[in-house]
Amino acid sequence: MSVLFSPLTIRDVTFRNRVWVSPMCQYSAEDGVPNDWHLVHLGSRAVGGAGLVMTEATAVSPEGRISPEDTGIWNDTQVEAWRRIVSFVHEQGAAIGIQLAHAGRKGSTAQPWKGGGAVPPSEGGWTTVAPSPIPFGDLPPPRELTTEEIQGVIAQFRACAERADEAGFDVVEIHAAHGYLLHQFLSPLCNHRTDEWGGSWDNRARLVLEVARAVRDALSWDKPLFVRISATDWAPGGWDLPDSVELARRLKTLAVDLIDCSSGGAVPDAKVEVGPGYQVPFAKAIRHEARIRTAAVGMLTEPAQVEEVLAQGNADAAFLAREMLRDPYWPLHAATELGVPISWPVQYRRARPIKD
Repeated sequence: MSVLFSPLTIRDVTFRNRVWVSPMCQYSAEDGVPNDWHLVHLGSRAVGGAGLVMTEATAVSPEGRISPEDTGIWNDTQVEAWRRIVSFVHEQGAAIGIQLAHAGRKGSTAQPWKGGGAVPPSEGGWTTVAPSPIPFGDLPPPRELTTEEIQGVIAQFRACAERADEAGFDVVEIHAAHGYLLHQFLSPLCNHRTDEWGGSWDNRARLVLEVARAVRDALSWDKPLFVRISATDWAPGGWDLPDSVELARRLKTLAVDLIDCSSGGAVPDAKVEVGPGYQVPFAKAIRHEARIRTAAVGMLTEPAQVEEVLAQGNADAAFLAREMLRDPYWPLHAATELGVPISWPVQYRRARPIKD
């Protein structure tokens, strides 16, 4: 029996399988409002058989966006636009989650196909914020957040979790990875503060834990809460796997249900050891040492490979990213390859490689 295509229940949400679509920015929104592109992008992965479809990093405030074209959920117009997408994904039998994010010092950048550099205020950009006024690579130096503004960030995450609930999302994920604001507070390479939000491990982890507490309080208790982390900075003196295990333990006490285990992004000169399944050991370690559910990510491409990751107990689910861009119907094709009966959309059954 396939583990990959077995259901998974977390709180009151049952995912039809454990093939999940990873958050992937599309840089295609206007004023933070998702549009037809997002409907088709996310909807086609639901049609393709995924158990969970995650939105891109969705900003909790205008200055929390990675680019001016990122989606948000800080106002009612955005909620209504998301509601349409949520409804369609549900109609296809998939669950849908939203990733709440604040880009911090890595915000106000151009679309990747335009070079990805900083966007000046005259062209819709803004002055970025961070725990400390340390720039990321060639991006402009950010402004250091005040203690009052940090409390404001926590409130923004809380308010956006309430809006996500209102829009009908099944899952909320807090983005604390890839060098964005919450990760910036965690990493000693980015956080040079000397107040209660920096310095010691407890102080650097404070913001992530406070955000998790606020989001859990705001979210319906029957809905799962995930946190995406970078399990290591891949850089000397940075955040590492033992730090991540301890953070996962503490997040579990706050009723976080699953850790989405990625890595890197804090500094531009990190030496990442890339290869097929290269981040799976992080999911395995956190799952077994912190005793919390995990999802594996990172160069997971072949059905047998992903099945083995889960069958060996290394993770509870798998997030696929680029492979889902290449093939929105990867779950349908993977089930066929693994010999697992799976329901195809009735409109597509004439193309099914095996008989009903």
